[in-house]
Amino acid sequence: MSQVDRWLAANGAYLNRELTLLRRRIGALAERADDLASLPPTTAVHPRAAGLRRWFHYGPSSSKAEPVAPPVDALAGPEATEDATEAIDSREPRYAPALTVLAQRLGLSEFERQLLLMCAAMEFDTGFGALCARAQPGSGNKGPTFELALAALDNPAWDVLSPERPLRYWRLIEIHQPAAQPLVSSALRADERIVNYIKGLNYLDDRLAPLVESIADDGDTALPPSQSAIADAITAHLADGIQPPLFQLLGDSAASKLAVARAVAAQAGTRLYRLRGDAAPTAQGESETFVRLWQREAALLPLALYIDAEDIEPAHAQAVERLLNRCGGLVFVASARAWRDVARPTTIFEVAKPLAAEQHQLWRDALGAEGDHQAALLAGQFNLDQAAIDTIVLGATAASEGDAATRDGMLWAAALAQTRPALDQLAQPIRPKAGWDDIELPMRERAQLAEIAAQVRNRTAVYDDWGFRARLSRGLGISVLFAGDSGTGKTMAAEVLARELDLLLYRIDLSGVVSKFIGETEKNLRKLFDAAEDGGAILFFDEADALFGKRSEVKDSHDRYANIEINYLLQRMEGYRGLAILTTNMKSALDQAFVRRLRFIVNFPFPGTAERAAIWDKVFPPAVDTRALDFGRLARLNLTGGSIHNIALNAAFAAVAAGSELTMPIVLEAARSEFLKLEKPINEADFRWLESLEGAA
Repeated sequence: MSQVDRWLAANGAYLNRELTLLRRRIGALAERADDLASLPPTTAVHPRAAGLRRWFHYGPSSSKAEPVAPPVDALAGPEATEDATEAIDSREPRYAPALTVLAQRLGLSEFERQLLLMCAAMEFDTGFGALCARAQPGSGNKGPTFELALAALDNPAWDVLSPERPLRYWRLIEIHQPAAQPLVSSALRADERIVNYIKGLNYLDDRLAPLVESIADDGDTALPPSQSAIADAITAHLADGIQPPLFQLLGDSAASKLAVARAVAAQAGTRLYRLRGDAAPTAQGESETFVRLWQREAALLPLALYIDAEDIEPAHAQAVERLLNRCGGLVFVASARAWRDVARPTTIFEVAKPLAAEQHQLWRDALGAEGDHQAALLAGQFNLDQAAIDTIVLGATAASEGDAATRDGMLWAAALAQTRPALDQLAQPIRPKAGWDDIELPMRERAQLAEIAAQVRNRTAVYDDWGFRARLSRGLGISVLFAGDSGTGKTMAAEVLARELDLLLYRIDLSGVVSKFIGETEKNLRKLFDAAEDGGAILFFDEADALFGKRSEVKDSHDRYANIEINYLLQRMEGYRGLAILTTNMKSALDQAFVRRLRFIVNFPFPGTAERAAIWDKVFPPAVDTRALDFGRLARLNLTGGSIHNIALNAAFAAVAAGSELTMPIVLEAARSEFLKLEKPINEADFRWLESLEGAA
């Protein structure tokens, strides 16, 4: 027989013994029921002054006698006898029956313990109700009442009727009190959850179960050292024997905060449940019920509460704050910023994703020795928590069927997918199509683009292997400015880098970022950078001078807040670990303090005749017949690459509409329309094509 079975049998034997004694008491009272009316009034006996509104601490000293499920073998200690029916000494914590454990943890007096058993006996003994009815004739009750308990049990105490005493405060009993009936003679019934607990069935109260979710203990996974140190510091607060404070876990990694809380709960021997902030009861009565039941459950299971309070609405914020102030025991709250108006003692911990070196080690451990190079690339580009790394490696390894090249490609794609969802709501994704052969730039500017790509790839080697990360508190990202006239290739260059690095490219919509309302621009920027911190995206701020212009002279409050937003932007740009590309048509309009913080400035000059000829030669797809075009003649037109692309597209549409091949007159007419659109001066001779004269020339 297992320890669980031995304890269950022994707990049943204890209940049978106690119920037998209780039946004798009630039976004796029933036999002299005629004398019940002549009993003197019951006065307050042994009043308890100690309040029940106290916090609970569940340290090692109180975990010796854990009730059943989970786990029942904590009650059935290794020294339990083989004879399951042998009487158990209820004073020995290892062998304490469930009712004794409940009485100890919820502060029940001996009289309250017997009264609770009397109420539960209605569910255990089918004849107990009739016996109670005989003991209180004329009352109409077929079950226990306070009146019956005061008459039948030892050491009766009137104060058990108080809402502040455990039976009612912890809602261990339910009172059926019709309108005019006295409380003392009203029918009592034990709470279903408590009845099952006394019998040996331990589970989370079904009134709480729909609101919370159990977080499984991932005992096989060790935390990275930086997070393990936080978990150890929190655990130290639980070992001093006093009420633990509220633990606030701050940071932008929800998975890392949950992992730390799960590790602490495992070390404390408690089961962790998560309550999402938007599921917190908002009505005060429902909130009070949740608090009472949760504190009761925390004493009986025991368990810990993890409140996920990320980005909740104000109505739910008030509900969460009420729970933070009222819920006792081991409670975590996870959010981006600290809760300042909590009356309960609180301790704050900043929980970040694993450090760069730790992420590198996690990738190496998951991929093995043969994946060391890929581990370095992944750790250098992406900022992921342990759970995400394990999930990515598991999926890619299973799908690649042992092929290393396929696995590496799937690892990169999965890491990109992991970082994508948060950004899609804040910026416009751009699918990179341009490559190095599609862009025409002077050699110096092309070399700068290649250097930018090399720095993105080699960040891990420089920052970690060479030790620069320890020297730099900020500026680990790469910020680049593309300066030049519209159409000179700035967007195409961003596509080239994204395609070269195999990263996502997001264009930042400034109309969605800049707000006329004070503080909103800063809030939008914070969301944007927080979402991009995982490193799988290139941020592309087009025409950034509209947002990153010179800080204005403070003349009113709006100027002051505008400067605050710019200062905040400068700080985030320095701390951003990814690649941020800013474009401007007016380099001189940028704040010099901002320019100094840029890693690269790439100037995109207006294309010369040779560059324009190369652009014309590449602008048409291979399927287009361009034998009738004179690219040398077209290169004389003073246009940027963007305008040339517009002309090529408009000419193709015109040719299809006319049902002809692509000819010089069609292209020149499209070029003439582009000049008119740009309000450039037009020399009609430049757009006249006389094929015979041109051929003679």
